[in-house]
Amino acid sequence: MPRRQATEEEARALASALRLRILRLCLDDELTNKEIAHRLGRNPGSVLHHVRRLVETGFLVALPERQGGRGSREIPYRATRKSWELTGLKERLPGLPSPSQVMLQTFLEEFAEAGGEMRDANRLALTLTAEHFEEFTERIGAILDEFAARPPDPDGTRWSVFFAMHEDRRGEHTS
Repeated sequence: MPRRQATEEEARALASALRLRILRLCLDDELTNKEIAHRLGRNPGSVLHHVRRLVETGFLVALPERQGGRGSREIPYRATRKSWELTGLKERLPGLPSPSQVMLQTFLEEFAEAGGEMRDANRLALTLTAEHFEEFTERIGAILDEFAARPPDPDGTRWSVFFAMHEDRRGEHTS
């Protein structure tokens, strides 16, 4: 999948577990700010700040206004999937948590909300050359890209996938 370098503004917009959770909620559903806030158990005023930031940076799109309860106007939002098309989100920006920490926090919050039970989990230790590490991550990335490009199955079950790798420093001693 072709990707482009994220701008600093885009990277900053994604440096929030709450914003990543908003994107996940709006991935397949058109949700209003009030609905997003309710699903996250948050104040609609504070959620609106985050929704606006995601709209400004193109991660969410505001859809045509609709009539709400008691004649109020509601604006539904939908995720654009733009974050999947960006690279450079692994670099830490000054004053912000690392993107990997934000993704892990997001996953843990969503995992806890889902009841803390995994459908499937694997753990593997590998010793790889730089070339084989690159091959491994490219192949995993290709599978993720393939499934991300598919339209959602109308009668399917929603799944959350989290893939992470870290260098294993067991046995190393620092002085």
